[in-house]
Amino acid sequence: MTYAIIEVAGKQYRVREGERLLVDRLPREEGSAFSPTVLLLGGDGGPVLEPAGGAVTARVVADVKGPKIRIGKYKKRTGYRRHTGFRASLTQIEIESIGGKSRAAKPKQEKPDETAPEAASAGKAQAPPASEGAGTVPAGYADMTVAEIKSAATAWTARELSAALAHEQEHGQRKGAIAALESALSRQGGES
Repeated sequence: MTYAIIEVAGKQYRVREGERLLVDRLPREEGSAFSPTVLLLGGDGGPVLEPAGGAVTARVVADVKGPKIRIGKYKKRTGYRRHTGFRASLTQIEIESIGGKSRAAKPKQEKPDETAPEAASAGKAQAPPASEGAGTVPAGYADMTVAEIKSAATAWTARELSAALAHEQEHGQRKGAIAALESALSRQGGES
């Protein structure tokens, strides 16, 4: 899988396609696309990095606030106490493409399946390339974030968990999602 090291707002990030990350507030509208500065490109599991020259496209998802940080100052025996707080202004961005190939081509292929209900149910049964003993991937799994997978995995069956794990290992390879699915599988194995 291709990855890039980009610079956004004076900070460097290692990113992959489809990844979402929080950066310092950017002066851009929600939904607008932009090209961050590309420092290095790497890919296909190889340790070799290429100098900049590839194109990376990112899209602004939302402007958000960071966690509240409470600050307290105190000096003993003087009665000096001050309390204040801070919340960082952040922008959530999503990496759409690295090196010119677009991630948006995949959902266009799935949209015709969603128009016909019979084709959608048949497409879902054939879509996950999981191992033969595994069930189908839960509905909407491809669009879920790692946090949503962690919270929803507790309600899934063992077959759905193993299918989602196989799907994640073949396609997404998100460490957090893989860890959440493996821990949910081990919890279900311990309860049986």
